[in-house]
Amino acid sequence: MNSNDSKSGLRKTLWNALLLNANFYEHARNTPRNRRIALTIVVLAAFSHLLGSAIILLINRAPISVLLPALILDGLSVVGGYYLWTFMVFKTGQWLKPIDPTYGDLLSPIGFAYAPQILNFLTLIPLLGQTIELVLAVWSLLAVIVAVRQGLDISTRQSTLIGLVGWIPIQIAIGFVQVLEQEMVK
Repeated sequence: MNSNDSKSGLRKTLWNALLLNANFYEHARNTPRNRRIALTIVVLAAFSHLLGSAIILLINRAPISVLLPALILDGLSVVGGYYLWTFMVFKTGQWLKPIDPTYGDLLSPIGFAYAPQILNFLTLIPLLGQTIELVLAVWSLLAVIVAVRQGLDISTRQSTLIGLVGWIPIQIAIGFVQVLEQEMVK
């Protein structure tokens, strides 16, 4: 596979994920290629979040001794949130319905659901940052609901419950990280 095929595959995957294309999630098989694309999306989401935070921290004149740890924490929180949310989807899915997919099988669809987070750098827009962040978080939640519904062949109600079980703690953790960064800057 050449570089153009890889870029085209990523672009097409992003587009389908952003549109919440149920057919895409239904047929997104857990292959090494899809896992790489999903992880690329998560890393791009982490970088986008990191970029927005870096600009905000620089505007607030955060010293380098605060800037670097805060940015590392930002990047790791997005990637860690991805693995945690996938684990929570897996465990909740097992509890609600004995499911066939393994934890590893869920990494690709949940990674694809992080596609809206690639726009996270937009949170640096004055007065709109928190609203944009909430819209992107809800968009990712909706993508996870579609991915879980299609991937586990369950009802929308069940997939919503499964998605929310992971989404709520992730949002609380993100808020905690943001408060911690604000305190570090003071």
